[in-house]
Amino acid sequence: MTTAAATTIKARQRPGDRIFSSATVISGSLILAMLAAVAIFLLVESLPAFVAGPDDFSGDVTNFWSYVGPLVFGTIYSAVLALLMAVPVALGIALFISHFAPRKLAQGLGYLIDLLAAVPSVVFGLWGIGVLAPLVQPFYTTIVDWFGWFTPLAGPASGTGRTIFTVSIVLAVMILPIITAICREIFLQTPLLHEEAALALGATRWEMIRMAVLPFGLPGIISASMLGLGRALGETMAVAMVLSPSPEVIFQLLTAQNSNTIAANIALNFPEAHGVGVNILLATGLVLFIVTLLVNMLARVIINSRKAFSGAN
Repeated sequence: MTTAAATTIKARQRPGDRIFSSATVISGSLILAMLAAVAIFLLVESLPAFVAGPDDFSGDVTNFWSYVGPLVFGTIYSAVLALLMAVPVALGIALFISHFAPRKLAQGLGYLIDLLAAVPSVVFGLWGIGVLAPLVQPFYTTIVDWFGWFTPLAGPASGTGRTIFTVSIVLAVMILPIITAICREIFLQTPLLHEEAALALGATRWEMIRMAVLPFGLPGIISASMLGLGRALGETMAVAMVLSPSPEVIFQLLTAQNSNTIAANIALNFPEAHGVGVNILLATGLVLFIVTLLVNMLARVIINSRKAFSGAN
């Protein structure tokens, strides 16, 4: 096609096409502008926190970095534990729905998973503090008695069950629907020819899934996991309601004192914050923003390195 012909076609473009094209450009630009606006706002409001003195912090904290360090640790610690619990279960549910369950049962389970994703976080928090924590507390005591020599499981065990491990269980339940739904759709998109070829070569159902379905869906699994991790990193109400926080780096999972998370710390302290205290909380929000951004960038790097197994090929 010559340049003149392309120019003529572009000139004859329908008004609806021009409106749609402009709308998509504006929408994409708006997302970038909003992201930049949030980043600039957090950065500007955080500057006083970076130079704040010991008098602006409570306890033995002397500067911002010693204040935010335990919060970053607690945020990542609880989110990673939740991810380790949720991903295997989500993969099992997704594979069952997509390759094992009868059609009607698979549809019903799919609806239930989608419904679970719509439950508000405050309901999960109430369930965690009212049902889960008392239920698991006796198990924590037994685990400490048996495996207390292992640092993460050292005691004394919490008497209420409100530990960072309980929070991780709640977070795992919360991110389970997201990971399951995405993995289910990815597995259903596996080329039928690949599955039939594996079965024709004598593979069992599990071998077919291992050789055809999982390699095809690996980028989607990573994307779903990172999306769930992002949800766990930013969760506020459920963590604030269940966790018994402490401004320290604590590796023990079952004790009464636990490292707090950034989001829960902001929610608990913002109503009473004033002056530089507000800037300090916004600065911790900036740190959470950066952590989430780094997680997404890491996921993108991993996915790009696995392009050979993506559905586009």
